[in-house]
Amino acid sequence: MKVIGVVGYPASGKGEFSQIAAELGVPVVVMGDMIRRRVKDAGLPLTDENIGSEARNLRAALGMDAVAILTAEEVARQSGDIVVIDGIRGDAEVRYFRSVFDSFTLVAIEASFATRLARMQSRGRSDDTTTAESLAGRDARENSFGLAAAMSLAEICIPNESTKDAYEALVRKFFSEES
Repeated sequence: MKVIGVVGYPASGKGEFSQIAAELGVPVVVMGDMIRRRVKDAGLPLTDENIGSEARNLRAALGMDAVAILTAEEVARQSGDIVVIDGIRGDAEVRYFRSVFDSFTLVAIEASFATRLARMQSRGRSDDTTTAESLAGRDARENSFGLAAAMSLAEICIPNESTKDAYEALVRKFFSEES
């Protein structure tokens, strides 16, 4: 099985990458779902604050690769030649995935701060931030997990600054070359 990890800052296009993968029949495991499931199980609302707190607590208790360990278990339950892992947040997770999957490729989705902020202001997800200050804080939290370091480990970078159609074409081209 070929495992493709996708990494990027909030609102960079990781979810869109995964949606396209799913449309192509590629199973997708979302790392954030592991955390969201724990927040829901605790009876808490799915807010940025609660999700971030659970992510910090989980990593503090079990290590910086804690979410990767939970995710790898879910990936192992998938079938198919290719599986996508959406939402890698740190270099410890990348190292863990490289240690457990024989074929692991990391794809970084790159989008500017201004582009990502505009997306968050328009999409209306419960965990979105809508001010530059709050997005900068969220980026800082993600960097504390090793996101910038993880981005630097990517074998492939896909820019997402243009139109949705242009980005989709790049992602579809990537998957056509991976199959």
